[in-house]
Amino acid sequence: MDDTAPIRPEERFDERVVASYLREHLGGLLGGGEIRFEQFPGGHANLTYLARADDVELVLRRPPLGPVAPKSHDMIREHSVLSRISDAYPLAPRAYHLCLDEAVMGSPFFVMERRKGHVIRDHWPPELPDDPQVRGRVAATFLQALIDLHLVDYPSIGLEELGHPEGFVARQVVGWTQRWEAAKTREVPAMDELARRLAGSVPSPQAGTLLHNDFKLDNVIVGPDGGLVAVFDWDMATIGDPLVDLATALAYWSEPGDPDERVFARTPLLEGGFPTRDEFAGTYAAGTGFDLSGLSWYESFAYFKVAVIVEQIFKRYAVGQTTDERFGAFGERTERLAAAGLDSTLQG
Repeated sequence: MDDTAPIRPEERFDERVVASYLREHLGGLLGGGEIRFEQFPGGHANLTYLARADDVELVLRRPPLGPVAPKSHDMIREHSVLSRISDAYPLAPRAYHLCLDEAVMGSPFFVMERRKGHVIRDHWPPELPDDPQVRGRVAATFLQALIDLHLVDYPSIGLEELGHPEGFVARQVVGWTQRWEAAKTREVPAMDELARRLAGSVPSPQAGTLLHNDFKLDNVIVGPDGGLVAVFDWDMATIGDPLVDLATALAYWSEPGDPDERVFARTPLLEGGFPTRDEFAGTYAAGTGFDLSGLSWYESFAYFKVAVIVEQIFKRYAVGQTTDERFGAFGERTERLAAAGLDSTLQG
C-alpha cells in the first residue's frame, strides 16, 4: 500500500534536526536505523508526514505553511484530544508526544500512532473490493463511528474543558463569519446573505457532546473489509451541539442525481451503493435518540463552514503559499457551497 510520497519542495523541513529530536524524545518507540521521512499527500490543510526507522512508523502533524486562522489547525488541541480519547474511542489514533519548540520543525507539531488502510477521496481505492457489501460496510461503520463519538462520556476522560456547550452554535456562526471575512479573495454575495440568515435564526441545542467538528468520509481510514480503522484530523474537536457534526457529514455526503451546486467535489458516493442522506440521518437519530426536526439550519451552517474552509485553502494557493494544483479550482467550489447553503435555508 503506497499512501505516502516524497515531500513537496515547499513543505520540506530540516530532516536532520527533526530526526535528532525524535531520537531524543521518542527513542524507545523507534527502531535503531536511520529515520527517514515521507509525506501523506492527500490532505488539504494540515501537513502530515511519515517518520520511519527500520520497521517502525510514526506520524507527524503540523499546521500548514503561512498564516492560519485563529483556533484552526490547532496541534495542541489535537494532541490533547488524542492523548485522552483512544481508550474510550478506539478509532482515534494514540498521540505520543507534543513539541512546542518551533525551532525544530517551524511550528508546533505532535507525533502519533500510525494506522494503515485506505482513504476514500475522489475515487474508490483500487485495493478495496468494489462490491455492494464492502460499500455498505464502509457506510455502516462510518455512521456508527459518528454515533459512538457522540455517546462518549467526555467528562470521564478529562475533556470537559475542551469546550463550552452553552452558546456554542451562536459562537460558531460569529467565528466562521469572521474567518470568512479574513479568508475571502473576492466578494461573494451569497456567502454574506447566508451568514446573515444563519445569525438571525440560531437554534437552541438539545445536548452537548464531544464533536470531531470535521467528520467526513475522507477523514477516516478504511480497512480491507470496508470497516473503519481510524478517524483522524481532530484539530477542531470541541464540546458542542451534536447536530453540527451530523450536518457536516451530510454536507459532504453526495448522492447520485444531486444538482451541480450540491456536489463540490468528485466522490465515489456519486456512484451509488451508499445510503441516502435521509437514511443516514434516520439511522443516526435511532442510534442517538436526538431530535432532527431542525436539521435544515445545521445543514445550511455546514455548507457555510465548509465554504470558508475551501476559501482558506484557495487563498493559500492564490498567494503562493502552496503550489498544490488541486487547490486552483477551490474558489469556484466556495460559490457552489454558498448556493447549496442558501437552498437549504429556504427548505428549513
